[in-house]
Amino acid sequence: MKTAMIAIVGRPNVGKSTLTNALVGEKVAIVTPKPQTTRNRIFGVVNSGDTQIVLMDTPGFHKARTRLGDYMVKVVNDSVAGVDAVALMIEPVPSVGTQEQILIEKIKQSGVPSVLIINKIDTVKKESILNVIQAYAQAHEFDSVIPVSAKRADGLSVLVDELKKFAQEGPQLFPDDMVTDQPERQIIAEIVREKLLIALDREVPHGTAVEVTKFSERDNGIIDLDVTIYCEKASHKGIIIGKHGAMLKKIGEMARKDIEEFMGAKVFMQTWVKVKENWRDSVGQIRNMGYVE
Repeated sequence: MKTAMIAIVGRPNVGKSTLTNALVGEKVAIVTPKPQTTRNRIFGVVNSGDTQIVLMDTPGFHKARTRLGDYMVKVVNDSVAGVDAVALMIEPVPSVGTQEQILIEKIKQSGVPSVLIINKIDTVKKESILNVIQAYAQAHEFDSVIPVSAKRADGLSVLVDELKKFAQEGPQLFPDDMVTDQPERQIIAEIVREKLLIALDREVPHGTAVEVTKFSERDNGIIDLDVTIYCEKASHKGIIIGKHGAMLKKIGEMARKDIEEFMGAKVFMQTWVKVKENWRDSVGQIRNMGYVE
């Protein structure tokens, strides 16, 4: 067997989680149109022939404004070291942005091999991609450049073949039937948070965290869940609950559908909303929410 540990880095909303899900073949990372959806490092496992590729989906690299933001940036920095290769994912823009320049510098400092993944190629003309490649060729000598559309699964087989080149001989890190390192409780909490991000506007959903406080299975196979949503302000709590509880009901119904599909079982879920003021700027609260370095 051969294994390759690949860190996927890039600015928020570039498509890292969409790519991870597409390569794994299952949804292991939540995806929304809002930036900074991913908060933790998530492993996605891809088995191809005698090679196991372990993808590290990381938070979008951004200028941190809270302690939680500091944690997310640290996750990205730590992920660049100690891997077989780093995949820098970008959009098809023919100039190197500030965030990309910083990430390229980190790649250079780490000394690890690197791949440039140009995502969202379905949104531009093919000839314009050459300009993107030229701009980044001046910034860094990548081992390979792969244009893809993660959303349309275009170019992914070529990408997998390139990533396999970084594999080292050794035992596989995960069993064949394992697609992620996340426990079921964490995946369920992330599904609920995904629906919060989709259903709510502006800053409210970014100040939320989700905890599964009860997970039990009845004799008939039904799964009982107690889920607590934390927010930063009492006014946000009212928005999440909505008039006569309509918004919370909508979020719960959206989440339960995905959770049932993920668990392959009927789910009964009770949801509460609690206020923890400014938890994103409290190291203790951040750790309590599961964001542990």
